[in-house]
Amino acid sequence: MSKSGYSITCPSPIHFSTYEALESTRRSVYARIRPLLDKATAILLLVLGSPVILGAMLAVRSTSRGPTLYSQIRVGRGGRLFRIYKIRSMYHECEIRTGIQWSQPGDPRVTKVGRYLRATHIDEPPQLINVLRGEMSLVGPRPERPSIVEQLQQALPRYRERLAVLPGLTGLAQLQLPPDSDLGGVSAKLLCDLYYIQHVSLRLDLLILLSTPLHVMGIPFPALNRWFGVPALKTLVCACPVKVGSFSPARAFQAPPAEVPKAACDLVRQGQALGTHLSAPESAA
Repeated sequence: MSKSGYSITCPSPIHFSTYEALESTRRSVYARIRPLLDKATAILLLVLGSPVILGAMLAVRSTSRGPTLYSQIRVGRGGRLFRIYKIRSMYHECEIRTGIQWSQPGDPRVTKVGRYLRATHIDEPPQLINVLRGEMSLVGPRPERPSIVEQLQQALPRYRERLAVLPGLTGLAQLQLPPDSDLGGVSAKLLCDLYYIQHVSLRLDLLILLSTPLHVMGIPFPALNRWFGVPALKTLVCACPVKVGSFSPARAFQAPPAEVPKAACDLVRQGQALGTHLSAPESAA
């Protein structure tokens, strides 16, 4: 049994205090050596991937005007702001014309080269610089823009709990859910992020890191779930009663039956109006 009174076999993150669970993992050996492992792996990936990164930057430079690298302020651990780096996949200064909005499939702001970069996630490797600077980890929740975080916190009460750890290049949510396009998708990813934070371990990180290149190559998540046992969104929901006075909010959300939900909870449906005004244009997650 956990301190909150629930069986530790209950998988649903809505029944646990994220901060309470994180305190126990921070005392582990893995938590102490993880920053070193992250940085060592980042250096190795930058060296091995440098030809691909340079080739992608050259393709961007030769096909559209503007800088090859794109930077944007994101919210990191504890709410600290940092500048994220990616290879530019959209037309330069496109937001001046369109304003901030959700990036949808077939977004005309994305360049032809950018569509390939996004599909293969080749636009992501520059974020390894953020890992070396200690602003990101290899695995964790994807970082979001400050203005969007502020609004999502109003729609999803436990959204800020994602900031308890360093954001990551890949994560449990990214393996099985598409890029954010509405609040329903965000709430489903939040469920995965809370589960990850509450169960972070060397084994879980290795499963996610091993699955990520296979996911990029087009292997569907159900196969990764069968082969490696990567936790699936649909398994993170349980029928355990919410204990009176527990950490969980009275209106805690539940993931819907589908693995790619359109609306995960009443809170999302009530806040759908926000969906037409939010975006992370250069984000792949």
